[in-house]
Amino acid sequence: MPEWPEGTRPPALAGSELPDYAQAPEWLTVLRRFRRHRVAMASALVLLIVVACAALAEVIAPHGATEQHLDRILEPPSRDFLLGSDTLGRDNLSRILYGGRISLLVGGAVALISGVIGTSVGLVAGYYGRWVDAVLMRLTDTMLALPGLMVVIIAARILGDGVWDVVIVLAGITWMIPARIVRGKVLALKEREFVEAARALGVPNRRIIVRHLLPNLAGEVMVSVSLTVAAAILAESTLSFLGLGVSATRTATWGNMLGGNEGFVIIAPWLVWAPGLAIVVTALCVNFVGDGLRDSLDPTQDHR
Repeated sequence: MPEWPEGTRPPALAGSELPDYAQAPEWLTVLRRFRRHRVAMASALVLLIVVACAALAEVIAPHGATEQHLDRILEPPSRDFLLGSDTLGRDNLSRILYGGRISLLVGGAVALISGVIGTSVGLVAGYYGRWVDAVLMRLTDTMLALPGLMVVIIAARILGDGVWDVVIVLAGITWMIPARIVRGKVLALKEREFVEAARALGVPNRRIIVRHLLPNLAGEVMVSVSLTVAAAILAESTLSFLGLGVSATRTATWGNMLGGNEGFVIIAPWLVWAPGLAIVVTALCVNFVGDGLRDSLDPTQDHR
């Protein structure tokens, strides 16, 4: 094989520079694509700060979550109470930090459970088709046809007002959307050449689903899960506003802080806008991060 002078390249490769990420691991390629999405990067940074603040509440919070100062009830924002105090003299900022743990837990757990159920149902229904698809999709359609708020209210009354009770209720009414999205994508993917080739080689159906179909659904599943996180946080807030979410006597959440103080929106607005702003910022950041991940995981997008 001929040797080429140092610093030169074979003629066949001259002028054919490849991007740095051409031979990089797939996860590194996705990360580099994501870094070019400025809004998603900024949202991820803000979301990371929110999660870190909630996780380190004991260190950051100026007061305890249940510490009361009965001589300083409904005090406006000040040096001692940066976001004011509530009707029992508790520091609003400290309660938001501690309550963020539960709100983020509810959002993440609901998204994970509904994503796993919905993805599994969509994969099986879309790939096997026929009566399997008919049964699973009719079940999905039936769940979608039920009035969601009524189902949530009835289920919440039956199960209770604990954190995991709320997670189960919300996961039970959110898995249908990912199932529909995944099924539609699988119906298109299973007719592609790489799936046909795998079948021709005798690859088992389970391996085709896990190794060939599921990786190609990463973008859709990621976006669906991210939207579910935001929707679950908002839904928990709605349930708490109706008195059906996580009980304020158990633990503080952004939802029950918002729902329990609606009567003070005029005389003590900080009790409403502070948890409300936390919900809005978190939901927006999760959605923007999901959009960025969708674009980064989609190889058909122009990432230049």
